[in-house]
Amino acid sequence: MKIAVASPPFPKSISDGLHNAEKLIQEAANRQAEIICFPESYIPGYPGMVAEPEAKSPKILNAALDKVCVMAKANNIAVVMPMDWYGEDGLLNIAHVISKTGELLGYQTKNQLDPTEDTMWVPGTQRNIFELNGLKFGITICHEGFRYPESVRWAARNGAHVVFHPHFTGSNTDGLLLKEWGSIGNPYYEKAMMMRALENTIYFASSNYGSLFPESASSIIAPDGKCLAWQAYGTTGVIVADIDLEKATALLAKRFKPQLYEYGK
Repeated sequence: MKIAVASPPFPKSISDGLHNAEKLIQEAANRQAEIICFPESYIPGYPGMVAEPEAKSPKILNAALDKVCVMAKANNIAVVMPMDWYGEDGLLNIAHVISKTGELLGYQTKNQLDPTEDTMWVPGTQRNIFELNGLKFGITICHEGFRYPESVRWAARNGAHVVFHPHFTGSNTDGLLLKEWGSIGNPYYEKAMMMRALENTIYFASSNYGSLFPESASSIIAPDGKCLAWQAYGTTGVIVADIDLEKATALLAKRFKPQLYEYGK
């Protein structure tokens, strides 16, 4: 099975984001990928990274989601599309899962917000496992995948072969352009991706924006911690990798003994 991870530019508008999403979805489908994941809050765009933020409403966001469902069906590929979304308690950071027939299967909320995000979104409370064409997967969003490894272990212990990780690190205005994936001098993010796969014996597929100065590359990591594919720093595009579901055994995740640890005391 082939899976794909997108590294789009920051959307200038919702319309621009949808335009670029369609191109990347088509590319992934042409390369025989069965599912593609986009970065965190791709629609309407990560807060602070859109030059002229648009008004957003449930109606506007629903209309954008409907268009992504049409793209998925037209290209016969499943899509993980992160969006801002209105919930009962406020604005959520979520990732929608859309089947290759354009059916909306549900979504995963970002449950562990970074302290800087407390004024952007409200945290979610649920975790889900999704299944498409025999592929079982979970989703963990940015900060929670980097700093709350239990979010990935939960998915692995509940049957996930892969965890998709929409995220955002870096800048479009300043910073250093990294050169070597996983280098000791890089920020820790890519090492965290490696560990999420290795410590659970599953695949980890992480999607970042294709900014000019990313602090991590969009990457697909194998259960042994090997990086199978990564997006060149400072570029946009799609990476695709073959994954072998039989290698995603979740062996180490299944050996975890939760009874040895008590939280909240």
